[in-house]
Amino acid sequence: MTELPQTEILRYTAFSADPDGGNPAGVVLDASGLDDADMLAVAAGLGYSESAFLTGRTEAAAPGARGYTIRYFSPKAEVPFCGHATVATALALAERDGPGELEFATRAGAVPVTVSREGATLRATLTSVEPHVADIAPADLTEALAALDWPAADLDPALPPRIAYAGARHLVLAAATRERLAALDYDFARLEALMHRLDLTTLQLVWRASDSVFHVRDPFPVGGVVEDPATGAAAAAFGAYLRELSLVPDTAELTLYQGEDMGRPGTLTVATRAGDARVRVSGTGTRIPAPAGA
Repeated sequence: MTELPQTEILRYTAFSADPDGGNPAGVVLDASGLDDADMLAVAAGLGYSESAFLTGRTEAAAPGARGYTIRYFSPKAEVPFCGHATVATALALAERDGPGELEFATRAGAVPVTVSREGATLRATLTSVEPHVADIAPADLTEALAALDWPAADLDPALPPRIAYAGARHLVLAAATRERLAALDYDFARLEALMHRLDLTTLQLVWRASDSVFHVRDPFPVGGVVEDPATGAAAAAFGAYLRELSLVPDTAELTLYQGEDMGRPGTLTVATRAGDARVRVSGTGTRIPAPAGA
């Protein structure tokens, strides 16, 4: 890593109270002295799927909320929005300043976050930007399945493929069985090329265990990692997808289990509300001790 301006780099995991679970993220609470190259170098040096950088305060937040401008970098590039790094940053701020209302100005738009205390545990709930859902062209779907080495017959016909957005774009593909979801061994370069062409951040691969419980996995080759352990942005997009296709009621609470197949289990709670297009994603998190010498 190139020499960086003096700054404190925190490590948090989101969507698990266990440092060995959930999705780790780097968090820099004061990145005002870092330029783009510095932030990318920090993200690459940490090697997490994303890291978050607060570049300043903003006065445009809702009344009563503490406002910050935030940016997100994977080890390879900047991304417009990252759910787990948002949760991690909110928890870091809450540990420093106390729980309450926050609002992050992201490249995708304003993202409010509420941090509350539940006993000894902090929980963060983010509210997505306005979501939308779109069809995927048949040829692009064929290419995605080929890159995954998934036969079309292994898809669940009750959950049709779509591209869903709630701050970033994700291709939703539903496996017909838990075994199909578990057997993830894809062509990294081929899937990465397709995702760049379609401007996808991850694939949201899902298996429906019950009306409100899903197991999910998220390949993330465009970020330079094989798989994301717990993906808040994709969870928000998936909530929008389910509601748009009338696969859940307008008001619903869903549980997503992610990371089990990677040995980093995490739990994401997704909530939709009648009359509000935005989706809420919540979870716990905890600080990861810095390695010796860091």
